[in-house]
Amino acid sequence: MTLYGLAIFALTYFVAVATPGPGIAAVLARALARGLKGMPAFIAGFVLGDLTLYAAAAAGFAALAGAYAPLFLAIKWGGAAYLVWLSYRLWTAPIEPSMETSSAQGSDAPLSLFLTTYSLTLGNPKPILFFVALLPSIIDLENLTVLDFLTVALLIAMIISATLTGYAFAAAKARRLFVSVTARRRINRITGTILGLAAVLIAFN
Repeated sequence: MTLYGLAIFALTYFVAVATPGPGIAAVLARALARGLKGMPAFIAGFVLGDLTLYAAAAAGFAALAGAYAPLFLAIKWGGAAYLVWLSYRLWTAPIEPSMETSSAQGSDAPLSLFLTTYSLTLGNPKPILFFVALLPSIIDLENLTVLDFLTVALLIAMIISATLTGYAFAAAKARRLFVSVTARRRINRITGTILGLAAVLIAFN
């Protein structure tokens, strides 16, 4: 694979990742509501999810997607349902006087955060569309060497990690501007609404 080909892939993939969608919405909502607490595990789920879809496309499993449609459908609806539950929690959660206390009490276990975003990725139409429909037109998957495969996988991990981390830091910084209980309640409800809309996007696409 040439450097030109890698550059084209990197640019195309960055645009796909950075374009607002359910994944970006989930990162923004999490960072606005809880800050950076648990964010590494949260982002890791997106990274491994994209790597899973990339490996499946590179191995030629995309052609079998139709045979496993019920499984993908179950994953999609499960991820959407979990986002709805998180949205409900944000709308109904009590607001502690201390932001630090509220963040600590509201944090989730790393494994739970990881599995949430991993399943969200596997059920999200945007990454599936990229890896199944667009990736073969950018990379010659049939002639992909092991070194090429690993190089592209490394690019994927670096680009999605850096992009989502950038969104998370920006949202967490914005969150610090709101210190009153009323302002943080509004943030919770806004981010809860964002997660609810993300669930709708996943469920009906």
